[in-house]
Amino acid sequence: MTTDTQLKNDILAELDWDPAVRSTDVGVIVKDGVVTLTGHPASYAEKYAIERAAERVMGVRAIAVEMTVRLPAMHERTDADIAMAVERALEWNVLVPQGKVHPVVEGGWVTLRGEVEWEYQRRAAGAAVRDLLGVKGVSNTIGVKPRVAPSDVERKIRDALERQADRDARQIQVSVAGDYVTLSGKVRSWAELDSAEGAAWSAPGVACVINRMSVEP
Repeated sequence: MTTDTQLKNDILAELDWDPAVRSTDVGVIVKDGVVTLTGHPASYAEKYAIERAAERVMGVRAIAVEMTVRLPAMHERTDADIAMAVERALEWNVLVPQGKVHPVVEGGWVTLRGEVEWEYQRRAAGAAVRDLLGVKGVSNTIGVKPRVAPSDVERKIRDALERQADRDARQIQVSVAGDYVTLSGKVRSWAELDSAEGAAWSAPGVACVINRMSVEP
């Protein structure tokens, strides 16, 4: 079993390894496998990269994010400039359906609203704007409303989990109620948890995934 000290050292090593993380003052506190991240990254893109790096480390059970973005003066932009850049980024992204996503910018924070048919479209919209200059945070409130809800959603998700060999699919339970999918069971890492959730979201007809899986290395 990984100790808190070992886990902290592993997270710091992962942060140092990730080229998207440039901050040298990221604080990492670990207690019983729960990780608290502190500091002031210079962009939302870097804050996001720090969170993802911590999730990749085996043994992390939960993450508390207490970081705030502190933009350098040269990177400050008006909300109008950011809104224009967001509109252009969404317009030029082939995965984001035209006219379906409506951004609002306030104090450098971008809120995405609207409705799409697939989860990958919702995620694509978020990814398109989080790396823009001047963005301090992103709230992705886009709803997923599929056009068709197939009756074999559970089978499609189960097949996807079994095709992907980085986890034991037998440890994951899938239940479907309408267009809502609930995942429960145990996985070995945050990476496996995210991968299993991604497999569920990829099934046609899924509007919501309730993730009740636990990470137990």
